[in-house]
Amino acid sequence: MNTQTFKYKQGLKLESGKELRELEIGFHTYGKLNKNKDNVVWVCHALTANSDVLDWWKGLFGPTDHFNPDEHFIVCANILGSHYGTTSPLSINPVTGLPFYLAFPQISVRDIVKAHQLLAEHLEIGDIKIVIGGSLGGQQALEWAIMEPGRIKNLILIATNARHSPWGVAFNESQRLAIAADRSFYAGKPDGGAKGLKAARSIALLSYRGYKAYGVTQQEDNDKKVDEFKASSYQNYQGDKLVKRFNAYSYWYLTKVMDSHNVGRGRHGVEKALSLIKARTLVVGIKSDLLFPLEEQQYLFRHIPKAAFAEFETFYGHDGFLIETEILTNIIISFFKTDVKGKIIELQQSA
Repeated sequence: MNTQTFKYKQGLKLESGKELRELEIGFHTYGKLNKNKDNVVWVCHALTANSDVLDWWKGLFGPTDHFNPDEHFIVCANILGSHYGTTSPLSINPVTGLPFYLAFPQISVRDIVKAHQLLAEHLEIGDIKIVIGGSLGGQQALEWAIMEPGRIKNLILIATNARHSPWGVAFNESQRLAIAADRSFYAGKPDGGAKGLKAARSIALLSYRGYKAYGVTQQEDNDKKVDEFKASSYQNYQGDKLVKRFNAYSYWYLTKVMDSHNVGRGRHGVEKALSLIKARTLVVGIKSDLLFPLEEQQYLFRHIPKAAFAEFETFYGHDGFLIETEILTNIIISFFKTDVKGKIIELQQSA
């Protein structure tokens, strides 16, 4: 299915006070809005994903999966700053007639959500039955439920947090240092910073997976080897793979988006902000997640009024939210069968 495009000409006022004079949003929809308009499932995607959720979240979203187009009207919008169809640093700056690159304005999670709201209005969507997201996607979903508490009926937050941690900021800054060390990043070309982006991806992978995942998937079976290890090859391969499909400028800005995430900003603190959420909320944590540790999801569970909590184990670490779709499906089914307030959803599973 091809990406659809919504063009908004009125301009988008950003949290920073600056304005994007023209806005384009790339998005996908699957299924149809039913007569009562109560079957909308809005997916908020993570850092380098796109709006084709049936492609990257298979097992949870698809024709035979829990969220399927026969039952649900599924919407996923490419986020502001990403280059898969939405206004980004590679877009043309209407003031100069040239790509923005590093002249792109600072953006925040709230700006991304404002773009989602504009698209929802364009699609004539009122209430939203479910908003779901993991990682940066979860940060968007959380912000939306605070910005429009009456609109979001059910909220599913996976491997995410209320504000980005110093640990997460440090990982992102390390990645940006790698990008900045590539002098081509400042050359004003679409492929600028490619080598730096490759190194940045290598750093990021360490936080997405972790010790156990590498021990299982990249372990050597040759005791004589002293070079050219599987883990080295894997880091290079994954770095090259991202460079082929993404760009350093979007990556730079979107990592800064994550760093700025703090639902308490301007709302008298994080706990006060979380108390504003009216949606029935499912919070899911991953025991082995290094980047968004379990304590961050437990905090959300304690401070969101109508929340249920589930956790699961996987050697995939943070990436488990994209991979362990069977576990997530079972958790979500259990969530919709229960009175959520203070509920802990237990799963019988092996580690």
